Parts: sequence; structure tokens; C-alpha cells
Amino acid sequence: MSIYKTNSDKMLQAVISDERLAAFYDYNPNDYSSISDALAADNAVIKAIALIISKSEQGANEKEIFNEVNDTLKNGLI
Repeated sequence: MSIYKTNSDKMLQAVISDERLAAFYDYNPNDYSSISDALAADNAVIKAIALIISKSEQGANEKEIFNEVNDTLKNGLI
């Protein structure tokens, strides 16, 4: 039985489990087991990754995804 509830959760873990990414942005991938956890994260990079995955699955177009991710990163990194 899979530990992931959705394909989104599985995609999230595939991206954030990269050791170099986790080290560079100082997060623990085990802290974010689902898309909903990642969307509520204080870490802007984790939240941006989750937004890309969730918005893509919701059928948002590239411009909508870009604008939302861009705003998230601007607000979270500055």
C-alpha cells in the first residue's frame, strides 16, 4: 500500500526529496507529506512547488501558474 494519498503527493515528494534542493533551501522533506501540508508551508520554495503541482492538476494555464508562483516567491523571499 502506498504512503501517498494522491498522485500530487507523490509528485511533491519526488521533487522535494532531492538532497541538494533540501540542503540549499533548508527544509526537511519529511515535514511535507501532502500537497495541503506544502501549500500551508512557511517555506516559499516548498509552497511554490506545491502550487505548480496543484494548479497543473486543476487545469490552470501556464500564465496563471506563473503569476501565482511568481507572487508567492516574491512575497516569501523578500
